[in-house]
Amino acid sequence: MTRRTLLENTTGGIHSQEAKMQQNTEDLAITAVVTSLKNCGIGATSSCLATVLTFPIHKTIFRQQIHGIIVRKAFAQLRQEGLRRFYRGLLPPLLAKTIQGTLLFGTYDSIIGSLMSENTNVYRRCIAGSLSGAVEALVLTPFERVQNILQDHRKEAKLPTIQSIFKQFNSYSFQDKLQLGYYRGFLPVLLRNGIGSALYFSLKDPIKNVLMKNDIPSGVSAFISGSFNGMVVCFILYPLSAVIANMQSQIGKEKINLRNFVKNFWASRAKSFLYVYRGGSLIMLRSCITWGLTTVIHDFLKQCSPKM
Repeated sequence: MTRRTLLENTTGGIHSQEAKMQQNTEDLAITAVVTSLKNCGIGATSSCLATVLTFPIHKTIFRQQIHGIIVRKAFAQLRQEGLRRFYRGLLPPLLAKTIQGTLLFGTYDSIIGSLMSENTNVYRRCIAGSLSGAVEALVLTPFERVQNILQDHRKEAKLPTIQSIFKQFNSYSFQDKLQLGYYRGFLPVLLRNGIGSALYFSLKDPIKNVLMKNDIPSGVSAFISGSFNGMVVCFILYPLSAVIANMQSQIGKEKINLRNFVKNFWASRAKSFLYVYRGGSLIMLRSCITWGLTTVIHDFLKQCSPKM
């Protein structure tokens, strides 16, 4: 073998290795994108189905949060308004929850994948959960804002439709359109979603694994884990959710100071957690069902989907 031939063979081998490395990199990138889209689709489907099933409970809770009334009176209000208006306000939460599932599970799986090590501990799950909650809050606050206005019957005469709400917000200046319109109450939403997502993802798999080790079927374990997490997280963060509902149902160009608003809200509830937590029993029930169903559907679809 001549020197020239040896050099050509060596050069050819290097180029071949470079081509293989480039192909492997492209394959990994495609696999990552497909996996991310799959996780987003699974999250969207599970959240959408759970939202439709639990919307009646959600609307009853909202009436309690706004008026500080008992369950019986909230049901009486809804019954008096009739079936035709019962699902008024469904579209925003349906879109929001579908997008929420897409963002929450898709973002979490992407982040946890980048933080992956031999042991995905609670610390990493907490970080991934809080970041996915922050992304969720950034995208979904306008949906929740519109939903809270639509569900407040006191705004029905002035703002009866989504289009009328958009028209109201778009009449503001650009800064006010964000601060007083679509993103009113953003800070408490960011806190609630970040903390709630961190707690949910930190506890979901450990609880499920403990139950499965005790010979409880996977689907039942997933439902119990999701229900327990939903109940605990929503009960802890319920006062913040009540503040958000009241803050986001406000219309007008008056800027709201969060500290003063919380102080006034506390006073309006007679400075009693008993009144603040009106609706707490129903929200625990709704959270049990919603997150139980969401977790079961999500885990089932993930198990049935082809491995990448």
